[in-house]
Amino acid sequence: MKLPESINDAVESFAKLPGVGRKTALRQIMSMVNWDAQDLAQFADSIQGLKEIKKCGECGLYSDQDICDICSNENRREARFICVVENISDLIAIEKSEGFSGTYHVLGGVLNPLMGVGPKQLRIEKLVDRVNKFNVENLILAINPSVEGDATCSYIKQLLQGVHIERIGFGIPMGGSLEHLDPLTISKAMENRKQI
Repeated sequence: MKLPESINDAVESFAKLPGVGRKTALRQIMSMVNWDAQDLAQFADSIQGLKEIKKCGECGLYSDQDICDICSNENRREARFICVVENISDLIAIEKSEGFSGTYHVLGGVLNPLMGVGPKQLRIEKLVDRVNKFNVENLILAINPSVEGDATCSYIKQLLQGVHIERIGFGIPMGGSLEHLDPLTISKAMENRKQI
């Protein structure tokens, strides 16, 4: 059965989203075909607007301006804390927790020589510039625990020797049960124990 070309084009575009196959994309598009013209136009405009999104010149977060709201907030910058994350999704997760009141820095990944990702492919040089420019006293490395993440943290620590650097704790999640956790998680929890 041959569907109209506009439907096929929309299905192809939807199928580019992570976790969306052709079947799911077709189901979504078939649902959207029943929308009224105003809703379709609004949806199309919102997708079209994504072309206008900028990245903050300081931290790398998506922004409507050259500098995002977080980096332009004087109180947050005066805290002299930068939380370094791998990607924007990690930044959003930390910001939602409301547990950090400094600024952020998005690296854009972790060091991975096997995949051709070295320091030049990440925003490490920009991080060093920001630390010096804003006299940052503390860095929190919120980088996922992996061989590549550990290597990235070690590299940053070597570059910024005069700065107090901490790494976020890893281990047992709230409500987690030891019997269901993998050995690496338990090992990290034992390493990151605190006195009570």
